[in-house]
Amino acid sequence: MSLPRTLVSRAGKDHTRRFAELAAAIRALPPATLILDGEVASFDENLISRFEWFRKRPEDAASTPAIYMGFDCLYVEGRDLRPLPLRERRTHLEAVVENDHTLIFAARRLADNGLEAWAQAVSAGYEGMVAKDNASPYRGGRTLSWLKVKQPNYREGECGWESIEKRSPVDAGP
Repeated sequence: MSLPRTLVSRAGKDHTRRFAELAAAIRALPPATLILDGEVASFDENLISRFEWFRKRPEDAASTPAIYMGFDCLYVEGRDLRPLPLRERRTHLEAVVENDHTLIFAARRLADNGLEAWAQAVSAGYEGMVAKDNASPYRGGRTLSWLKVKQPNYREGECGWESIEKRSPVDAGP
């Protein structure tokens, strides 16, 4: 039996109607039962994720349609995958998504080495990255196994970067 597939935010808000095309694409995935962890994203002309554009997008900004970026596969075909290590859950995610969809993708993986991954994130102009322990089971909420690392000079809602030299004294601190 297939249950309805919905897009629910971390705060529990149902966004299925807001992103009806994505919900339909997720419903079309083959497993009868499926729970993914991910986010809805839109990308600019440089393929940089612009999450803030769901609140307010500049009128002249070119962007992709809303897409679903899967981070993790928590439950598939009646099996709870949360106790498994991330590396195994990622295999399930990639098998379900297969990256041949136009609206659903497995999130891009960076280098296994943390310093190399950070260099990739900086070079690509990402806001930051989430460093995850490949051996960790899934736990909701914040943990020491998954650390969000942000660029110190990245300003959400603005395109590009701001150098420390251009900051006002109020922003720069004491």
